[in-house]
Amino acid sequence: MSTNASTDASSAKNAFDRYFEISQRGSTLSREVRGGVVTFFTMAYIVVLNPLILAGGADKTGAQLPITALAAGTALVAGLMTILMGVVGRFPLALAAGLGVNALVAYEIAPEMTWADAMGLVVIEGVLIGILVLTGLRTAVFKAVPTQLKTAIGVGIGLFLMIIGLVDAGFVHRVPDAANTTVPVELGSGGKLMTWPIVVFVIGLLITLVLFVRKVKGAILIGILGTTVIAMIVEAVAKPGGWSLNTPALPDRIIDTPDLSLLGEFNVLDSWSTAGPLVVLMFIFTLLVTDFFDTMGTMVAVGQEGELLDAEGMPPRTREILLVDSVAAAAGGVASVSSNTSYVESASGVGEGARTGVASLVTGVLFLVAMFFAPLVKVVPFEAASTALVVVGFLMITTVRQIDWTDYMIAVPAFLTVTLMPFTYSISNGIGAGIITYVILKLATGRIKEIHPLMYGIAALFVLYFARGPLESWIL
Repeated sequence: MSTNASTDASSAKNAFDRYFEISQRGSTLSREVRGGVVTFFTMAYIVVLNPLILAGGADKTGAQLPITALAAGTALVAGLMTILMGVVGRFPLALAAGLGVNALVAYEIAPEMTWADAMGLVVIEGVLIGILVLTGLRTAVFKAVPTQLKTAIGVGIGLFLMIIGLVDAGFVHRVPDAANTTVPVELGSGGKLMTWPIVVFVIGLLITLVLFVRKVKGAILIGILGTTVIAMIVEAVAKPGGWSLNTPALPDRIIDTPDLSLLGEFNVLDSWSTAGPLVVLMFIFTLLVTDFFDTMGTMVAVGQEGELLDAEGMPPRTREILLVDSVAAAAGGVASVSSNTSYVESASGVGEGARTGVASLVTGVLFLVAMFFAPLVKVVPFEAASTALVVVGFLMITTVRQIDWTDYMIAVPAFLTVTLMPFTYSISNGIGAGIITYVILKLATGRIKEIHPLMYGIAALFVLYFARGPLESWIL
């Protein structure tokens, strides 16, 4: 731990200071407040983006979730869980709906069952992660999957988010089957960027990238809001129509009582009969894997930024931090807004001086205030929100450099993991292909001792997952 963090506890000014170790960690109340505000503005985009991703999907019955209720629920859970992290974890870490997990829920899980069933699986996943934390198995499973394969999972999710953004914005378009071509996708429509909405997306993306490269605080949020304003001007002047999901026009109300109608709309039982036990188990496992590794990496990265790590490279109160994260995962399912997880954007607040859970209290309160502005989400078209998906996708793939591409034993599984996620539109497929290939290559080259025992069970589950079509037809 840093010398600042080891400041004598006797310098604490009051009980509040002692509990959160503000002086002990070499911080001040003003720095904590400033850091909490910065963290909120760097990740507030999720209040807009999560509802648009989830509302973009439909369940097995064709039902879609209401955007304003999703926005209110997203802000509510993010606020409460971030405050819980501040009080229990006492660490400057904020939580919100996880990117990647929400895409998995919207585009893979929900189409196989109802939304209530899908959110029920998220609740189950959160409970299981909590059990893994309490029993110490979370660390064991974390160590079972090779580090570079975990990196590849993050890279693949980044590419998956990017292609979702490009497709939903209309920048990439599916070629109609009637075209009689083997080319599956194209630029814009007919290979041309012909519509005003696509032009707005391109302009907004360039603006966001400039802000991001210039390291402007809250670049992603500013990019979404700025692109939305441009879209509103274009719609008012040219009236082109054709916007994805939302037409950019001011709603009747900017501030309203939060719509919390989605709270408690989950079901943990019916999915087992609707989609089948094998499919449900694989979805739960994929949720675990997708949500599992982020927090451990995030809390270490944030702790490193604030010089808060101990001699073993772990932050203080690690178990409490992981436990709150598991509660957040389940809470996201209870509120029908997908699993919540820790955000690496918290490092921006730490960069501004935050060192304790007080910063999380500030961030959480700001999220709760954001609930009342949920109607504004209906103003944002996908063309504006998709700029964030592209930038977040870029951030996630930057870790690709950590993969040793000269070692084919890990490079081949990593390659399959990274490429199959976007190309099959499935996070599950990418993770499964990577893990199965890794185990097979190790076995084929006699490097059995390098395979963690847990990897055999994981690989076997994915083999069953990929073979479920023939197996179901054979059994039935």
